[in-house]
Formats: sequence, structure tokens, C-alpha cells
Amino acid sequence: MSRPIAVIGPTGTGKSQLALALAEHLGGEIVNADAMQQYRGMDIGTAKVGIADRRGIPHHQLDVLDVAETATVARYQQAAVADVESIATRGAVPIIVGGSMLYIQSLLDEWEFPATDAAVRARWEARLDDIGSAALHVELAGRDPAAAAAILTTDGRRIVRALEVIELTGRPFAASAPRIGEPRWDTVIFGLDWDTATLDVRLRERTDAMFTAGLVGEVRTLLDRGLRDGVTAARALGYAQVIEALDGGAAAADVDRARESTFTGTRRYVRRQRSWFRRDTRIRWLDGSTTGLLDAAVAQWRHVS
Repeated sequence: MSRPIAVIGPTGTGKSQLALALAEHLGGEIVNADAMQQYRGMDIGTAKVGIADRRGIPHHQLDVLDVAETATVARYQQAAVADVESIATRGAVPIIVGGSMLYIQSLLDEWEFPATDAAVRARWEARLDDIGSAALHVELAGRDPAAAAAILTTDGRRIVRALEVIELTGRPFAASAPRIGEPRWDTVIFGLDWDTATLDVRLRERTDAMFTAGLVGEVRTLLDRGLRDGVTAARALGYAQVIEALDGGAAAADVDRARESTFTGTRRYVRRQRSWFRRDTRIRWLDGSTTGLLDAAVAQWRHVS
């Protein structure tokens, strides 16, 4: 079985390009670990690598959900584990790439998910409908500050799930997560990052490029496919902001606000990602500005294999 490689880290650091280079160099296949790239049609706003740019390398867990479907960590874990093991047993190198924190942890650690209770879930969902995700996030922070720090104020579904687990187990939400130990399959984990000032510039350029490339039009198309009805897809960074702009009339000023809000929201998300990933001492950090990044990663992979 070929030893997997995980390329993780904050948004906008170039993970996809490094993963493609590794897969091409080592004879690998890519397993996506970005929650929103699972959705068909959510291409521009997720910076999904287009089919023509995938260099003929198979990609797994991309375009596996419709926008009206709910993405869950449990579904992803089951499917992605099967992908990694299938890739490895046929002699290719699984290259896991993404920045969705819980998705990565569910894949690399043995995570058994707490049971759900429909009545408890429904009560918290009703609370969400009554007061909104930001106010419910404040309630979560009062019960479990660590969970609140890891969950966006706009992510109502995860806020509800955290509160449900806390109520059912009587323990903090994180207590149901696995302890960090030896990664599944002895995976080598590379973290890719840049200095903050440079990454901010990259995020600004990335956001501008998305709007220039037609993010507003992409959202319009996806609304016709049920995006507004989706529990998770409609809350994705960029998409939620554009939906608000379209609801406001989509004047130039509305779109400009959506663009700025997407940029600032992405910066906040990067801070959360860094905080989460820096706690994981298994990660071998790479500076995205370094020349010879591929050679450095390959050398470390071979050294520890």
C-alpha cells in the first residue's frame, strides 16, 4: 500500500497546485478535502481546478453532491476512506488536499460520530430560525468557547450540530472528536502557508479574480438548481455574499459589497484555519514562497517512508 500524502493549510496558499505537482511526479491520484468543492457547479467561488487543468490526474470527492444536498462530515469520511484505500492498494499514491478542518481530521483520525436526536436537533433548528446564526453562535460560545472559535458565525448547521452534541453528551463538542495521534495509514501531512501580508494580497487577488470570472453569474445559475434550498452550499463564502447582493438588486454597489465581504470573510476563515492546524504537531510546514517546493516535499516524503 502506497503511503498517502496530505497537503493542507489555509485558503489561498496554493495547495491544489502543489498536490497536482506531487501527483504527477509520484504517480498519484487526488482526494479532495474541501467541503464546498464537493458540489457540482460550485467552481469559480471554490477555486476548483478545472477538468482541463487536472493534467489527466484522477480526482475524487469533487462534484459528488447537488447544491440542494447537505454535505456531512460522516458521509465524506466514509467515501473518502474508501477512495484512499482503493488508490493505495492499486499502487498509486493518494494525495489528500484541502483546507476543511473537520473533513481532514475525520479522514486522518479514527473518528466515531456522536448519535443524533431528531427532537433535540429540531429544537435547536427552531431556535436558529428564531434568532439567526450569529445570535445562536453567541449561545454556543457561552456553552463551549472552543467549539464557537472553530465554527463560523454564519454556519448555522454546524452551530446546531455542536449544540445538539453538547446537550446529548453533556460534554464539550470537541470531546467527541478524536485525539490527535498517529495519522491513519501513516499519512505524511504537509501544511502550506505564506506570511500574513503576502497571503492577504493573494486572497484579495483571488477574490477579485472570482468576481471577474463570473461568480455572480455562477450563483444565478445555481439558484435555478436549488442553491437557496441547500443547508450547506448556500452558506459558502462568496456564495452567501452574492445571494445577498442579488436579493438587494445586484446593483454595482451591491456586488462591490459582496466582493469586499467575501474578502474579509475569507481572511477571518484563514485565521481560524491557522489556529486549528497549528495545534497539530504532525504537520510538516512548508513556506509557499520557497523555490523548489515540490522537491522539498518529495524529499521529506521519501525520508519518512
